[in-house]
Amino acid sequence: MPLPPYIRGGRDDARDRDDYQTVMARRDGAIAAPTAALHFTDTLLARLRDAGIATTVVTLHVGIGTFQPVRVEDTVGHMMHAERGELGPDAVAALQACRDRGGRIVAVGTTSLRVLESVAARHDGGFAPWQGETDLFITPGFRFRAVDLLMTNFHLPRSTLFMLVAAFAGLERMQALYAHAIAGAFRFYSYGDACLLERWERP
Repeated sequence: MPLPPYIRGGRDDARDRDDYQTVMARRDGAIAAPTAALHFTDTLLARLRDAGIATTVVTLHVGIGTFQPVRVEDTVGHMMHAERGELGPDAVAALQACRDRGGRIVAVGTTSLRVLESVAARHDGGFAPWQGETDLFITPGFRFRAVDLLMTNFHLPRSTLFMLVAAFAGLERMQALYAHAIAGAFRFYSYGDACLLERWERP
């Protein structure tokens, strides 16, 4: 896994070979770790299971397009690069079981959310096994059909990731949250602080 240039000035460190990777990672393919999942350890996942919180794993190979800044005033003109993803049968069963018992689906990271919403868009809001590419670009006004809560790190302004969280939680809420994070010297980027966002429902 390449180390981002803002971590120790991009200098390799033996600690990063283990730390800059999620405990869920199984396959090569991503150009960066999905940062929200860096907060999880095997111990924490075991504690969640013990508390009755079910977990499942989806795959999205993060591509360079995730970090491409938006340089156009109208987002319609921004091209999202496709990223390969997969939602397996076990994950589909777990997600459906959660819905059937009235539970809420929490996406850990924007990458997980994009997989789930890509599949839900293809299946009338439902889930089915899927493997392929997605270039889903989520901006304010997007209709979310799969995810109820989102755990994510803090992202750069004018990035596609900030647009996604603004679409999910509401632009004004996110602007206020980011003002609070900046005033409190919260950490951004890969080893940054995380927040748990509730989906904003249009009035």
